[in-house]
Amino acid sequence: MVERSDAPAMPAHDPDAFWSLVQPHDRALRALAYRLVGDRELMDDVLQEAYLRAFRALPSLRGAEAVGSWLYRIVYNASMDQLRKRQRAPQVPLEDVPDRPDPAPDPGEVAAGRGDLAAALESLPPLMRAAVLLVDAEGLTYEEAGAIIGVPKGTVASRLSRAREVLRRALGTDTEGANER
Repeated sequence: MVERSDAPAMPAHDPDAFWSLVQPHDRALRALAYRLVGDRELMDDVLQEAYLRAFRALPSLRGAEAVGSWLYRIVYNASMDQLRKRQRAPQVPLEDVPDRPDPAPDPGEVAAGRGDLAAALESLPPLMRAAVLLVDAEGLTYEEAGAIIGVPKGTVASRLSRAREVLRRALGTDTEGANER
């Protein structure tokens, strides 16, 4: 869940104060970025950009704001920016890529690559995937997810409903009268 901070506004350009805000949310923010962009290196780029944006905006953060929602929103926006940038980038055929030795597999990639659910999530459009990750994986309310994504809670509900339907079909669990939460 997203926590509220009762601390006063953070002093400008204080790396320790910034890390004390980010650190409790870092793991969940990494998971969100990874699942949205689907690549560890891109996740690192997204987080670097997001944390830089958040650090620059730190003086404007007010103590009563939901710090988690504020950080989720920044990571979400940086992820969407990265996806848009990747769509514009030219694609290089695999045969043109020089051979590299295989590094040890990243545990996050191994875990995310397991099973049909990961593949089904990956097949969702980014906006639907974000709704599923924020509500179903992170446990946020529709209102909190809507604030992060920048849409009304009804839009989150609609995207979530469509995404769940796509996931049920992809996982072969499409049954008539399946219950929604």
